[in-house]
Amino acid sequence: MPNKDKKKKKKDSQLLIRIDKEMRNTFIELCENHNSTAARELRSFIQSYIEQHQAADKQ
Repeated sequence: MPNKDKKKKKKDSQLLIRIDKEMRNTFIELCENHNSTAARELRSFIQSYIEQHQAADKQ
């Protein structure tokens, strides 16, 4: 059951990156093998990066 206290933020922006086709395909395949999506994993990485570096920048 999803946590109802946590509201989903509206996703209203895109980030376009260029990567090698083979890297893209491998990443998507790995995400699917782990029951995830490329978008979900990239959002998770970005959120972790922000949290890690904002904390470091505040010191």
